[in-house]
Amino acid sequence: MESKSKNKQIILRVQNLKKYFPIRRGFFQKIAGWVEAVDDVSFEIEEGKTLGLVGESGCGKTTVARLILKLLEPDQGKIIFRGTNIGKLTEKDMKPLRKEIQIVFQDPFGSLNPRMTAGLSIEEGLRILGIKKGKRRKERLEKLLKMVEMSPDTADRYPHEFSGGQRQRICIARALSVDPSLVVCDEPISALDVSIQAQIINLLKDLQNRLGLSYLFISHDLNVVSYLCSTISVMYKGRIMESAPAEELFENPCHPYTISLLSAIPDPVPGRRRKIELLEPDLSDSLMTSKGCRFQGRCPIEEPRCLEEKIGFEKVGEKHFVRCWKAVKK
Repeated sequence: MESKSKNKQIILRVQNLKKYFPIRRGFFQKIAGWVEAVDDVSFEIEEGKTLGLVGESGCGKTTVARLILKLLEPDQGKIIFRGTNIGKLTEKDMKPLRKEIQIVFQDPFGSLNPRMTAGLSIEEGLRILGIKKGKRRKERLEKLLKMVEMSPDTADRYPHEFSGGQRQRICIARALSVDPSLVVCDEPISALDVSIQAQIINLLKDLQNRLGLSYLFISHDLNVVSYLCSTISVMYKGRIMESAPAEELFENPCHPYTISLLSAIPDPVPGRRRKIELLEPDLSDSLMTSKGCRFQGRCPIEEPRCLEEKIGFEKVGEKHFVRCWKAVKK
């Protein structure tokens, strides 16, 4: 596999993406309301770059990933991959693009077939590419295993014979087998031991440099995304609250939610303590509405208008956007 073109272009553009799920109640399961799992989400990823999508559990990060992969159909919005709006494609039209967009799941054991060896799992992608059984497929399999720092001798072993980190390496090799351009990493290290997490992150970064891969990296760990990602979008209850280049976000966070998340990161300087911005507990109903700011009830700088008016995405820097009036002093 050779590195992709060095010309930096937008490989993925998501525009005003929405996905609502019905809440059904009663004997007849009538719709009582809607959970706005993804509401007006927009972002873009440059070729060879990484966008970090950060937020607490249940904020809609994984739903965004499933929409991009067309495992779910969006209610509104556009998903533009290399200039094509894939949201409107049929499954037949989407099939050729499947190999261009791959995913690495959170649980490597659950995403591998326990009855298939590591080699057979990876060879599924090679079969899709039309590489027939024989010397060529064997050589490609060995190359993929070496690429993820695994011995070719492990190809005949089953998932239960590997450690968690090794299983995730196999999943990464399987994703790379079809030579993708964009890899969606859905919390790929959260199920791993802390000592192994750094190895997987360094592997992902090395593969990006070698192959020119683009990543959508979903995580709740800001320490990880600060190291791997070029741009970070902070998500809360279905909406992106703040988006900025990684360095800018850490040096100048604007949204109260982002500030709170950053304050919880341990300070690397011994003896120095950061001021922790504690949030009020989230006591809101699971029935989300578009009325007012999603962060209402927890925000320390909340105003009466935050409860009524829909908050727009405001520009506070060249590539820095925030969904908060006070951050832009309006």
